[in-house]
This record gives sequence, structure tokens and C-alpha cells, in this order.
Amino acid sequence: MTNANVCIKLTKGQEITKIREKLDITRKEFSDALGLGLVEEKELKFWETDKKEIPDEIYKRILNFPTDPPFVTLESEKYKFTQIDLFAGIGGIRLGFQRHGGRTVFSSEWDKFAQKTYRINYGEMPAGDITQIDEKNIPNHDILLAGFPCQPFSQAGLKKGFEDARGTLFFNIAKILKEKRPKAFMLENVKQLRGHDKGRTLEIILSILDELNYYVPEPEILNAYHFGVPQNRERIIIVGFNKDYLPNNYMEFQYPTGIVDNSIKVGEILDKKVNDRFTISDKLFQGHLERKKAHKKKGNGFGFSLFNSESPYTSTISARYYKDGSEALIEQDGKNPRMLTPRECARLQGFPEDFIIPVSNSQAYRQFGNSVCINVIDAVAKNMVDYLENYKVL
Repeated sequence: MTNANVCIKLTKGQEITKIREKLDITRKEFSDALGLGLVEEKELKFWETDKKEIPDEIYKRILNFPTDPPFVTLESEKYKFTQIDLFAGIGGIRLGFQRHGGRTVFSSEWDKFAQKTYRINYGEMPAGDITQIDEKNIPNHDILLAGFPCQPFSQAGLKKGFEDARGTLFFNIAKILKEKRPKAFMLENVKQLRGHDKGRTLEIILSILDELNYYVPEPEILNAYHFGVPQNRERIIIVGFNKDYLPNNYMEFQYPTGIVDNSIKVGEILDKKVNDRFTISDKLFQGHLERKKAHKKKGNGFGFSLFNSESPYTSTISARYYKDGSEALIEQDGKNPRMLTPRECARLQGFPEDFIIPVSNSQAYRQFGNSVCINVIDAVAKNMVDYLENYKVL
């Protein structure tokens, strides 16, 4: 037998190390991604070095852990349109449009942990800080997508139009629209954008988009709960269409309206069995109770929120959820409430079950709290694609 035919069998430890290293994630991240408890998390190092025998159930779980990106961009012959994904986060907006034939040709996200989740799910590493990227170097595209942060505009000069946006992250979007002239765009932001700076922020944004020759229907606030997920989450959506591609008498764009489905319950997104590590401590629960009592005394409704499987929806989960879970705690019989797991948060945002969560629980909470509800984006994408196809723009 020649050396070429010798098959070197890996140990269990080498096998699981190989899987983790292919994902390029830390042991802590791998442990959380696997849903291991705190005791098992400490054992992972010994399992990888073959100093301890790994339990069969966990070994099988690791072998079945996906290492190939499940949501790679569509093959060139299958796409309807190209898109760019700005302030991409973990790609929720991208995914909603990808379902309707979008092929992503450029993405940008500065957070290194979000970049990791993005890379592992879409097979590409987003470019970094958009403020450092020359708009001329961004590929041509049909639709620009962006979930940009809400920032005030300078008070220095009113009604300067395009120039008024300088120094804001919206200015980077405006520069790309001006340079690349995509056929359409979709922007997503917090509901509060409508009243931000007494309405001036949104007014300037809309005037700049008009100045750039885009038809921009009145922005709409859409609620995730109206689109099939048990979460009360309102976000403002701004869409626009390049007038160069539209007839003079173009129709009014209709946003999706969604419906209230009373059959939707929080129980749909809850796991049957959850590790005790998600149960909050006596100290934290006591702190929640005392704060709620103090708020009630002052006459406001702040404090933690409790839900169960029969609740129609949870409160909005935010990027701070990892701190104490106060927005949405789940009741448990005979013990303290628990936090939602990262996978449950993913479901609340409409992410599919095969979406890989390759970061620590605290980072996962931040990422899903910052993300969009994909169901909402999916519905907006459908209406936008239908609108553009009606005029044979795509």
C-alpha cells in the first residue's frame, strides 16, 4: 500500500475542532451556537483536546452543525435584479429581497461580530465602514437597501437640500443614489424617525430624495405583528423609484397592509425545552420587581414585561435585550421567568430555522434586536418588485 492510500482517521476532538475552525469562531461562540449549558461550555476545551470523552448526543449535534453558508447569493442566471445591502447588520433586509429574485453585488457593515454572522450565512464578508468607501467604487445595482441609523441634521443651514445631509450617514446613501442612479431603493428606520427633531429630519430626507428625482410615496409605519410574527414591532419604511424609468402618469405605489391574525401566539416561537441558563437570577428578578413598583408609583408603565405561550405578541426586542431581558421575559411554572433564547429571538424576527447563529448569546441578542422583521421586508419587496415589473423596469 502506498502512502497516498493511507487514510488518517481523525479523533473526535480533531473532528469537532476542524468544524469550529472552518467556521472561524471561538469556543465560547461555538458553545452558545450549539446551545450548550455553562458546565458543558467549560468542557468543550477538554473534548477538543481529547482529554475527556464527549457525550454522544453533543458529538452528533456538532457533526450536524452546518458549515456551508445556507443563503449564498442567487446564481447569475436565476436573479431578477441586483441589490446592495448597506448598514447590513446580519442581512435581514437582504434576505427579504433575495426571496424575490435579488442578487447582492455589494454589502457594507462595520461591526465585526455582525460581519461574522453575515459571512457564515451568506458566504461573503461585507465591506467595512461605508463612510470610507468611495461611491464610484460601488458596483452598479438595481435596488439600494439600507437600514440606516437615525441622526439629526446640522442646524447650520436650513433647506440646503443635498448639502444639508453632510456629516450624516444618510449622506452616504444620498451620494450613492446620485452616483449610481439605481432603479429603486428601500430604507428602514425606527418609528421615531417621523417625529425626530420635530419632523425636520424626515422632511430633509424626503426633500433630498425628491431632489435626486425619485418618486417617494408617503413613508409607512409597518408592524411586525401584522405580518405573521408575535412581536409588536413598528418600523418606518421609505421606498423610492427612479423617475427616469417611470411614465409621466405612474400609478401610486401601495405599501403592504398586513392583517391582525388572532391565531398567532407567542407559543409558536418558543422552544419546548430550554436550558436553565436562560432563567433569570433571584437578584435580577427582584431588581425588575422593585423597578416596576417604583415606575408604577410615578404613574408610568416602564418596567419589565412578562409573556407566556398564550400571549398574542411580545414587546419590541431591542439591542439592549442581552442586559436583562426586561422587554420580553417568559413566564415559567414554579421558577423565575426566563429570557428568550437567541433562536427564539430569530423566530420573532422572521429568520428561517436554518439561519446560523455563530456568535455568543450576548452578541446574538444585539444582532437580532438591531435587525428587521424579515416578514415585513418580504412583503415590501414583493410590492416593490411587482410595481417595477408592471412598468418593465426589471
